[in-house]
Amino acid sequence: MTESPASAQPVQLRRAVASSYLGSVIEYYDFLLYATASALVFGKVFFSGLPPLAATVASLGTFATGYLARPLGGVIFGHFGDRLGRKRMLILTMVLMGVASFLIGLLPTYEQIGSLAPITLVLLRVVQGVAVGGEWGGAVLMSAEHATGRRGLWASFTNAGAPSGMLLSTAVLSGSAAVLGEREFLSWGWRVPFLISIALLGVGLFVRARVEETPVFTAARRQDASAPLLDVLRHHPRTLLLGVGVGLSAFVLQGTLTTFLLAYGVEAGFARQEVLNGLTLSSGLAILGILGWSALSDRVGRRPVVLAGAVLAAVYSFLLFPVADTGSVALLTLLLVLGQSVIHPMMYGPLAALYAELFSTRSRYTGASLGYQLAGLGAGLAPVVFAQIRAANDGGGTMVISAVIAAFCLLTVGCALALRETSRTDLAGGPISEGVR
Repeated sequence: MTESPASAQPVQLRRAVASSYLGSVIEYYDFLLYATASALVFGKVFFSGLPPLAATVASLGTFATGYLARPLGGVIFGHFGDRLGRKRMLILTMVLMGVASFLIGLLPTYEQIGSLAPITLVLLRVVQGVAVGGEWGGAVLMSAEHATGRRGLWASFTNAGAPSGMLLSTAVLSGSAAVLGEREFLSWGWRVPFLISIALLGVGLFVRARVEETPVFTAARRQDASAPLLDVLRHHPRTLLLGVGVGLSAFVLQGTLTTFLLAYGVEAGFARQEVLNGLTLSSGLAILGILGWSALSDRVGRRPVVLAGAVLAAVYSFLLFPVADTGSVALLTLLLVLGQSVIHPMMYGPLAALYAELFSTRSRYTGASLGYQLAGLGAGLAPVVFAQIRAANDGGGTMVISAVIAAFCLLTVGCALALRETSRTDLAGGPISEGVR
């Protein structure tokens, strides 16, 4: 006996949300696992022919290539996702990410194959970036386009997968390092978390295969979608730019808290593990913050939540470094929890639904992915820019950094006010009007 469409709909929504969350966890596990390994391992394994400082810089440089490749992934998978369907692209992005991470775990070292090792590492990192760039938009749309209500909450499970993936990758890599000695860890132990990716890939594909194509895309299949990117650039350039502006401050703050503050805190005298403990706690609580603020955005609208978060973040940016300079572990942890778990989720959580609501069905995957991934460059570039500001000011310049963060927050305020409220948008309807708030 087959299920009726009405009874199947809640089942498919639950499967879509579970698939989007799990897929996002796996994708960000692989993507952020590389981030930790680039700081701890890759400089010694793949760049051992360089002086230690140069090796670290080169290793972190390969990490940045992943962020630069993400918009490309958004365009490629967005194009085919708008033409062929969301589900097919999500399966492909998961396979690409899982295989790339698995191959990193098998990659010979610099001592074994010379310069071919770092070159191959960079290429696999680019594949990771392309994969995660295509994953986010499709995962969000699978939830948002299956939902008939509470779209902000259901779509935000994809965003909640990012801190979940960070927790998982940190736990696995830290666990491997704790069980093994440093010699064994650098010799082969670091490979284990990457090799585990193939098992996670199997689980993710099993869950994802059980989700049907979204009803919104299926209903719009007959519409012309020959060039979704051209449709976005030609008919919705203002919407795209405003969307990027709305998201930038969230990513700048994310990069500041998860990357730059780690280095700053250690330099200020905190033990590295003390800062990592604060980041781990705040990342775990961030999952609740993302879901909670996104659910509120279903009631009061996306803009009020994002606007409140941006204003609070602007004020918070000027408290960030003075509190870190106190040397108090308790205050630093409280600062991280406030930023990562409360303020940042206000700006970040509603973005999933908001980006999906800005574009019409046949260019939604492309538009949402491109807007999100261009904004996401803020997370990859902000730590580099801030480090340069400090270097130019002989280790100072924190007030300038706070002012830059606040400026991005004001940009978010302006862009959010220029956009219309999207929470009541019918995803099966036409595109958002560029001239209507």
